[in-house]
Amino acid sequence: MTHKIAYRNLPQLFLKARGNLMAHFKPILSHFGLTDQQWRILRVLDEYEQLEPRELCDLCQISSPSMAGVLKRMEDLDLIVRSAVSGDQRRLSIRLSDAGDALMTQMAPLIDLQYKHIEQTFGLMAMNELVATLEKFNAVSEDLVEHVELK
Repeated sequence: MTHKIAYRNLPQLFLKARGNLMAHFKPILSHFGLTDQQWRILRVLDEYEQLEPRELCDLCQISSPSMAGVLKRMEDLDLIVRSAVSGDQRRLSIRLSDAGDALMTQMAPLIDLQYKHIEQTFGLMAMNELVATLEKFNAVSEDLVEHVELK
């Protein structure tokens, strides 16, 4: 059978790889009562400390309507703190609460150990190459890749 498209389905491969990778972490997230979206937000806030909702949407790949609900639930769970941006009361800033920070401290050794298990399975070089390739792929602006002209 001849395939109509010559190239592999990269978006499908990315989704499958993400699902396979997350399967290693979901038991940890479930143990602590977190959803995948909540985890992405906690992880990003741990890295960036304080962000506005639109920045969280971009970094966590969560739509704005979904983000509003997730942030409300996380605030109700005392995982995050929302506050007005100094000088502009219309803008919000999100950061980890003390409880959210304590949860990250509690989870970090388990997450790191799971990454170590994955690294032992695939090898440090493969993991480093994968990270470097994904970072390069994500750093390329959409404008740099020529687009097919549609008529």
